[in-house]
Amino acid sequence: MCLRFAIAFTLIKICGLGPVYSANAQTTSNDTLVINVKQAEDQFLKNNLQLIAQRYNIDNANAQIITARLFPNPNFSFSNGIYASGVSNPYAEQTYGLSQLFTTAGKRNKNIQLAKISVEQAKYQFFDMLRTLKFTLRNDFYTIYFQEQSAKVYNQEINSLAKTLTVFKQQYTQGNIAEKEVLRIQSQLYSLQVEYNTLQTNIDTVQSEFKLLIKASPQVYIQPQVDTINNQDIAATVPYQRLLDSAYVNRYDLRLAQTAVDYNALNLKLQKATAVPDVSVSLNYDKLAAYGQNFLGGGISFDLPFFNRNQGGIKQARIAIDQSKIQFQSQQDQVQSDVATNYKTAIRLQQLYNSFDPTFKQNFNHLIQEVFKNYQMRNISLLEFLDFYDSYKTNVLQLNNLELSRVTSLEQLNYVTGTPFFNQ
Repeated sequence: MCLRFAIAFTLIKICGLGPVYSANAQTTSNDTLVINVKQAEDQFLKNNLQLIAQRYNIDNANAQIITARLFPNPNFSFSNGIYASGVSNPYAEQTYGLSQLFTTAGKRNKNIQLAKISVEQAKYQFFDMLRTLKFTLRNDFYTIYFQEQSAKVYNQEINSLAKTLTVFKQQYTQGNIAEKEVLRIQSQLYSLQVEYNTLQTNIDTVQSEFKLLIKASPQVYIQPQVDTINNQDIAATVPYQRLLDSAYVNRYDLRLAQTAVDYNALNLKLQKATAVPDVSVSLNYDKLAAYGQNFLGGGISFDLPFFNRNQGGIKQARIAIDQSKIQFQSQQDQVQSDVATNYKTAIRLQQLYNSFDPTFKQNFNHLIQEVFKNYQMRNISLLEFLDFYDSYKTNVLQLNNLELSRVTSLEQLNYVTGTPFFNQ
């Protein structure tokens, strides 16, 4: 009995009172980056290469406005005589020409307006990318945080069982305990190690994406710092209609779809204007013209729109308008669906979270201590003890996953509305 008591007491010290050594050496490394979500966003805005590259598209679009505002260059021509029959000095004959093309029907102004719309589109694409990447950043941040909380549970149990296994093996070699108890501990330990490895692989994957977003070194291990998490039912405090109205105003992908309609409508006007011929005005000088020496003449030229009146371009522009209107309506429907679905999800997850007793985790910790005591007094078997401990692990993991789902559902609402309503 004393031997049993010693083994049990050792197990209790290991599981409940002994120090917990992290199975993840990176979290104690000097390369650990402790960062909160605000700091992460600041680094993201400053360093993210995708955003920096996307900004150049705005500069390129602004350069197109400069090009659209430029007038056509005048054309200069010169001709000098080389040979003429019966003329002793053909080199004396020289002609000069100067011509200027003038666009008609407001083509230049329409091209300027199209270039300005292109700038708006480039800005909307930039801000939509910003919205998407910011959501990914914050989602990754909270995913890493809660998964690391779950990893701590595995670390605690793995370290405890590893030490317990060492003690049990020593007792088994001395013939004090049965082999089945050693194998049961060993089986539980291997199972936990496999589960922990899968969890750590998921953490590493999210860490890799997060580090790319803030341009952190690949060798750095991210340790999210979360001060407080609002556990109140904040999703229900914002009316659904307000969320939807905000999405209609602040979703840049929707505004981009609207500018496509505007662009194509203006492009139709440009295509119709293209059917109007441009005019070229010229001034000509001929030193030894047949009409008389030092001949100076002026001229005008333009195409006669008998055959090509840009019928194909006009038809394509009309089709593009109809197509962009359908795409805009489809995008509106998508926005409405996104807001409705994610709002219901956030409300449902909050209700589920509220159904859990906030003292559950604390009470469960107390229950585990009581289980230790009962095992010490041999009121429960080793198998029952491990089952209780496994139940504890499962419930803590479920609570972490639930809280992660609740937080990310609010981040999803921020994303689909284009407005930072929650988790600020």
